[in-house]
Amino acid sequence: MKISNETKVGILVIVGLTLLILGFNFLKGNDLINRQTKLYAVFSDLGSIQKSNPVKINGLEVGSVYDFKEIDKELTGIIITINMKRDVNIPVNSVATIESELLGTGYIDIKKGTGNEYLHNGDTLQTDKIASLLSSVTAQVNPTLGKMRESLDSLKMVMSSVNKIFDPNTKGNIQSIISNLMLSSASLQELLNTQTGALAQSLNNVSAITGNLKNNNDKVDSVLQNVQVATRKMADLDLAGTLEQVKTTIAQFKDVVGKIDSKDGSLGLLMNDKQLYINLNNTLVSLETLLDDVRVHPKRYVNVSVFGKKDKSGPLSSPTAKDSVVIEKN
Repeated sequence: MKISNETKVGILVIVGLTLLILGFNFLKGNDLINRQTKLYAVFSDLGSIQKSNPVKINGLEVGSVYDFKEIDKELTGIIITINMKRDVNIPVNSVATIESELLGTGYIDIKKGTGNEYLHNGDTLQTDKIASLLSSVTAQVNPTLGKMRESLDSLKMVMSSVNKIFDPNTKGNIQSIISNLMLSSASLQELLNTQTGALAQSLNNVSAITGNLKNNNDKVDSVLQNVQVATRKMADLDLAGTLEQVKTTIAQFKDVVGKIDSKDGSLGLLMNDKQLYINLNNTLVSLETLLDDVRVHPKRYVNVSVFGKKDKSGPLSSPTAKDSVVIEKN
């Protein structure tokens, strides 16, 4: 069987309208799938109640807050819609109140009555406005009381610590510390004394030094100028060239010393040849002997005497003894 295009369009329109209606009701919060029992309660003030907050009986959660609606434009009352999650019997004379936990989360508490007639879907619960008001006040006071308890606990801990600190031994130590502080303050007062204090004398000395510097300011300027001139002259000196010349001179001196120490040159031979030293020493001894012989026997070498006779004694074989003159040391 072939379905015409018009039929298909009609089916799509119907499905679309159905989904639109279901979506609209779902967005409004209406439960279209699960038909739960709904109860109502009227309060003048919601306090801390919000949507989805629990509804409890004897501490057991039996439902939740579904919606709010004002009675009139003057807000003389607010209708709360309650979705029941559990199938429980609630007597007609039951009373609903708004309660708050310590952390500020509100809930509706239903205190069951004693009647034999029970509420049904769409019925309205009785409410206790005074109890709800006290619950709201309690909800606001409870956090403050909790903070006060924490503060009292902290104060007890502090007082316990203070009692431990101020035991007899600690009191004695504190008194000793106070005495030392008094002595220190007295010493500090003496130090700061403008007449005899060491600090005052030190400041006077510093003042005298600065006064002398001020009086000799011209001399200090002159010294600084001289130092500046000297440093400028030293900067102008060719220290690198001078050091290079010194290095060259040292190298030349080392070369001369090396030649003197070597046996190749005459001076090296004179300094290093022992036999030459012995020969020179013998020559000097012989020369001294000859000079002494000439002095002792002059007639042997120069015969100019007319009446004298010829000296026939033999020649000297060694230098004669000399008269020595003692030189006193200063």
